[in-house]
Amino acid sequence: MRIRTLCVVAGLMAGVGLWGTGCQSGGLGRSEVMTPERQRSMTPDMVLAELKAGNERFVRNQSTDQRWLAQAEATASGQFPKAIVLGCLDSRVPPEVVFDQGIGDIFVGRVAGNFANEDLIGSMEFGTKLAGARLIVVLGHTHCGAVKGAIDGAEMGNLTQTLSNIKPAIAEVSYTRGERTSSNEDFVMLVTEANVRRTVREIEERSQVISDLVRQGDLRVVGAVYELETGRVRWLDL
Repeated sequence: MRIRTLCVVAGLMAGVGLWGTGCQSGGLGRSEVMTPERQRSMTPDMVLAELKAGNERFVRNQSTDQRWLAQAEATASGQFPKAIVLGCLDSRVPPEVVFDQGIGDIFVGRVAGNFANEDLIGSMEFGTKLAGARLIVVLGHTHCGAVKGAIDGAEMGNLTQTLSNIKPAIAEVSYTRGERTSSNEDFVMLVTEANVRRTVREIEERSQVISDLVRQGDLRVVGAVYELETGRVRWLDL
């Protein structure tokens, strides 16, 4: 009982309630999952606020004690995610972890360079229009190898075509303060941000389904960059 009390106090002090106490002592843990009722009750801004709060817990090393098996059992018969995260293939940027989310909370699509092609946009249409997600996050990250490869014109098998999806973002960046190469981290960061913003635009421009949901206020599409060094998600244009 004392352990449980301490966990509750820790959660209240963190200002995040029992959802994200980060208490690892075993008395409490998050076993609840997204339900149709909770999903319907959430606005895009509410979902965004939850992801921001989750990343703050992660950065503070106060991530929720997720009861993974209980969540797996509870979601076996259905899923009602609140968000979609389109991220890079990079192994150091696991969206569920950096946003402190449980099983069934978010859809995740990943591809080197976090761009959106027809397959990914179609998946997002399913995740939003049919499955009810309220938010799409395009998540780039610092020191992205795909961005660097595109900048340098790297070619290798099918990767050549993959990296070509990033090249329009490179062309959009006006930069005269230094070399436009992968060794210039300032330039790499500008391209990373441009690529995220371009992908956000393309998702809405190339999908009538998604743009209609945005216009109706049922969906938002936003961009962000994850900082490998700190674990913090930096939101763009918010």
